[in-house]
Order: sequence, then C-alpha cells, then structure tokens
Amino acid sequence: MKNKEYVEISKFLSYVLRHKPESIGLKLDNEGWVGIIDLIYCANKGGRKLDQKIIYTIIESGDKKRFAISSDGLRIRAIQGHSSQQVKIKYEEKTPPEYLYHGTATKFLESICDQGLNAKLRQYVHLSFDEITAFQVGLRYGKPIILKVKALNMYKQGFKFYQADNGVWLTKYVPPSLFTVMK
Repeated sequence: MKNKEYVEISKFLSYVLRHKPESIGLKLDNEGWVGIIDLIYCANKGGRKLDQKIIYTIIESGDKKRFAISSDGLRIRAIQGHSSQQVKIKYEEKTPPEYLYHGTATKFLESICDQGLNAKLRQYVHLSFDEITAFQVGLRYGKPIILKVKALNMYKQGFKFYQADNGVWLTKYVPPSLFTVMK
C-alpha cells in the first residue's frame, strides 16, 4: 500500500469510527465498536475499497494507535477522539503525572488563554505525556505551540483524568490558570 493511500484510508477510518459512522450507514455501539464485516460492507457499498487486510495493515503500522480490534477479532473501534454522542466509552479514572502537554497552533492561543482548553465537539481534551508528541499534534493545525498542563494539581482539585489504550490522556476541561505556554 502506498503511503498516500494509507493516509487516505486511515483518515477515512478516523472519520467514520470517530465522527460520522452514519455517513456510510454504520451504527456504533455505546463503546464505539462496529463489526469489521459491517464496516467493509458499508465502505465498499459507498465506493470505498476496503478489506480486512487493509484494515489490519492500517492498525498494525499506525504509529498513533488510533484503532483497536476486539479480543475475538470481529469488531473495530477508534480508541479515543469521538465526537459522535452515541459513543460513551467507559475509561478508568487514573491519577495523572505532574505535567501533561497539549499541542495546538498559535492561531488558537488567544482563545485558549481566555477560555481554557475545552473539548468542544469532541468528548475530551487530549493531552500527551511528552512534549514531542504535543508538538507533532500542534503541527497539524499550523505553527505549533505547546501548553504545559499542571495535571496532578488539577487532579487534586477534583478534575477527572482518564487514559485511553493508546496512552493519550483525557479530561473534560483545563482552566487557563492551570497551564502555561511553553516558549
């Protein structure tokens, strides 16, 4: 599979498994799972060439580990990042490290500093364990900037934190007073 084709299919999977399953006639369960056969059928019916080999290649070679296959090998889901309100994955609450990081673009900085980090259309704010990952995330949106979040301090104040299977930290909101802009 060519790199361009891989990226295109990965984006398609993210779109239907995180945001718009109905765009190809899929319905996810409350934990975000859908049958792989159903996904292939609906994608092919909609004109998108997809098969099990392609799906497994995307999952096994993806460095971001965005997708998971069920233990019985019959279902697939996006690990986190859902905007679809029908999906309510139950993550286990965890104590975060002292600091976590959020990558964004400088064009969003003024709004973030005023309002804090909000999940907006997604269910959670995504935070990284390290600065490098946060920087890479910020690159996707423009000139990157990293926010250093006082995660353990937040947790002690009653904010809940969760960690998805791929290591991404999740929380509902980060107030402006609990992060600093890294230079």
